[in-house]
Amino acid sequence: MDIKVGKQAIAEASQKLSNWGRWGADDQIGTLNHVTPQDVVAAASLIRSGKVFALGIPLDRNGPQTGLFGGRFNPIHQMLATGTDAVAGQQDWNKIRYADDTLNLCVQGATHWDALGHIFYEDKAYNGHDAKRIDSRGLGVLGIEHSKNKMAGRGVLLDIARFRGVDWLKDGEGISNDELNKCARAQNVEIRKGDFVIIRTGQMERCLAEGEWGGYAGGDAPGVKFENCYWCQEHQIAAICSDTWGVEVRPNETDEANQPWHWVVIPAMGLCMGEIFYLKELAADCADDGVYEFFFCGPPLIITGGTGSPINPQAIK
Repeated sequence: MDIKVGKQAIAEASQKLSNWGRWGADDQIGTLNHVTPQDVVAAASLIRSGKVFALGIPLDRNGPQTGLFGGRFNPIHQMLATGTDAVAGQQDWNKIRYADDTLNLCVQGATHWDALGHIFYEDKAYNGHDAKRIDSRGLGVLGIEHSKNKMAGRGVLLDIARFRGVDWLKDGEGISNDELNKCARAQNVEIRKGDFVIIRTGQMERCLAEGEWGGYAGGDAPGVKFENCYWCQEHQIAAICSDTWGVEVRPNETDEANQPWHWVVIPAMGLCMGEIFYLKELAADCADDGVYEFFFCGPPLIITGGTGSPINPQAIK
């Protein structure tokens, strides 16, 4: 598609691709409505070998967050009670010896879902909800908790890096709709309504190989072009996920908006989005057996009013 990306293109796409009211005035899960119980049953039939691939990264201090965007930080893990406390007799008053701990984290600091209340278009969130309903107490509407039992179905990996014959795409390299379609055909896999589509660029693998996250969480990155919002609507997918921080290409295709694709897919379309997925092992197995579809399951934590949720999604073949 030949799109001059800017605020006008954002406005046009938001109008053309809007799902406001499509599933009712009270809808809070957007494109997850595309997944039916029958789709989940059919996806379960894709499990043949019982191989399970964890797609989340560890929740620890070695994560990608450096404060580059929004002051996000890596998880802070602290102990409340330890074995040294127990041996020192500090727990004997309670007549039990144990270990206990806490975890302080940004809900979008590691592998995660974005909630539909995460991004606004002007003063509105998805389905026309007033952005003022999202305040310091949390998301009064469109919180991540609404998708607690909706994140299961047919998963499809589009391995763009392998399709191009490279270990990883370079930062700033965009992925067109045409390339997504060609990759799917090369992998002999069809994109269907209600799919959880996962795109591999190899960017995370590059960072892990180099031992340096650099600008991963907010800097330049490979990713889908703005036109991808039309592709997602055309295929009626349930969600799109990637091994990058923000799915779309950075630097963005315009300086009139930060993350222009986000402006459309979340507040206009209500598209579910997963970010910072670990895909190396799944991609290697898919390449080995030539099977790029699987049962996908990645429920969020039930964080009332959360703008997102950390997850450890599973691909089961």
